[in-house]
Amino acid sequence: MTRTITVGAAQLGPIQRDEDRVAVVRRLVALMEKGQTRGCQFIVFPELALTTFFPRYYMEDQTEIDEWFETSIPSNSTQPLFDAAKRYGMGFHLGYAEKVEEQGVVHRYNTAILVESSGNVIGKYRKIHLPGHAEFDPDRAFQHLEKRYFEDWRSRFPGMENVRWPFGMCICNDRRWPETFRVMGLQGVEMVALGYNTPTVNSQSDEAPHVRSFHNLLSMQAGAYQNSTWVIGVAKAGDEDGHELMGGSAIIAPSGEVVAQCITLEDELVVADCDLDLCHFGKQTVFDFARHRRIEHYGLITEQTGVVLPDTEH
Repeated sequence: MTRTITVGAAQLGPIQRDEDRVAVVRRLVALMEKGQTRGCQFIVFPELALTTFFPRYYMEDQTEIDEWFETSIPSNSTQPLFDAAKRYGMGFHLGYAEKVEEQGVVHRYNTAILVESSGNVIGKYRKIHLPGHAEFDPDRAFQHLEKRYFEDWRSRFPGMENVRWPFGMCICNDRRWPETFRVMGLQGVEMVALGYNTPTVNSQSDEAPHVRSFHNLLSMQAGAYQNSTWVIGVAKAGDEDGHELMGGSAIIAPSGEVVAQCITLEDELVVADCDLDLCHFGKQTVFDFARHRRIEHYGLITEQTGVVLPDTEH
């Protein structure tokens, strides 16, 4: 039996601050329509796919902040996505800002969900590696306030159990940390979906845009290769309110090779047939974890966070 899945990486162009969710969802559905004509069974949308990247703005009024968050999914404005999933028999991955009350406590997360072709939500992940800062920084050309508006999730990176194949999710900055992919790799994932909203420039660095784009691909290709898994990395790109986000959305094979990549900074769909059996070679040879990993030597990874120099005096 074939284990090939036709996957679409649905890059979004910019979403301006005054663009409402209804208009954005129309764009998402249009990408699903294109995917349907190209045989997509599964489509991946970016991080924070329903709004502009609002953590670039400093806000103190909690009511204003909460306008960027979803309190339920599906909602009236997002229901067309779920209807399209059922109509086209197409699952999807969607990133958004989530506000939820659990045991009487309100939480706000940078969230992604996995939706099957029936329109049912079957998986959820909340971002763990939140970048940026929590308070206004006058030395920055623009703010990056994810630590102000979101909580980091207190759980591990999930390997989804209730899907047809081993599947994982992470979000944006998570991709830069090899532990992200390794924890999912240890759960046998064969495909990882991740969305990102990444500025083309870093206001605190003179790093060139092409170097930042290189690092974006490097982290995803390394994660794919070192864990023998497909990686579907999808951007929200282009000029949002005068701030440019990088594109480069890509479908990456378990070999680490890019098999499809977006070339614009607009709404764009690239599609690839992803053969999950291509994961087997790496998982059974070079990256056969059970045979080759030496966890007795990896203690520092979980014992400390920051750098501690070796004591060379003893």
